[in-house]
Amino acid sequence: MPRLVAFDLDDTLAPSKSPVDARTAESLGRLLEVMEVCVISGGRFEQFRDQLLSRLPASAPLERLHLMPTCGTRYLNWDGARWRLRYAENLSDAEREEALAVVEEEASRLGLWEAGTWGPVMEDRGSQITFSALGQFAPVAEKSAWDPAGTRRSSLRTAVRSRLPGLEVRAGGSTSIDITRRGVDKAYGMRRLASITHIPFSDMLFVGDRLDPDGNDYPVIALGIPTHPVRDWTETASLIDELIAAA
Repeated sequence: MPRLVAFDLDDTLAPSKSPVDARTAESLGRLLEVMEVCVISGGRFEQFRDQLLSRLPASAPLERLHLMPTCGTRYLNWDGARWRLRYAENLSDAEREEALAVVEEEASRLGLWEAGTWGPVMEDRGSQITFSALGQFAPVAEKSAWDPAGTRRSSLRTAVRSRLPGLEVRAGGSTSIDITRRGVDKAYGMRRLASITHIPFSDMLFVGDRLDPDGNDYPVIALGIPTHPVRDWTETASLIDELIAAA
């Protein structure tokens, strides 16, 4: 049994940019009663708040919940009264400006800059630049249909990475590309988490839907943390129930 389970958020705990299902939220509350839980994903803290925190049972022991927004470039924990930011690996102004310009140029060149979108395509998250091809608020069905084989994201990631060799560039969600400081990715976040909690990698479990080589969950594999790939949130919900039953 792991002492700590780390979950991706979008398409792992919940459909992309959507609230966690009531069953999953209740199960997470029960899981927190028996072990530490981390959520590490590409979104801002506000996305964690709206999709996850607002859905958890009031009785959930939040002191066991670790939040790592923007792919682990930030870390927050509960101090008994509020969520406190403990670190943030922000990009410099020059890095953010260059990343925003390069992504727009390459997406346009590759024909991936869509005319009709749902919300902003580019988002400056301070410690991460995120490109969402259909906009931040695109319907799940539209996002799933945009790049089912992952070839569009892969071509954009390769093009952007070649022009930003000093930064980390990875495919994020079903339509997104995430850019962070070089070496600051989910593996970095998990190393920091191990140092903070004093829980070794061997006693952790990482659950994500993007453990493929192009995905932003993939760096965790190199750490030796046991991983469990899932296709969607329904598989994650079943896994949580299994963990609770075995605890």
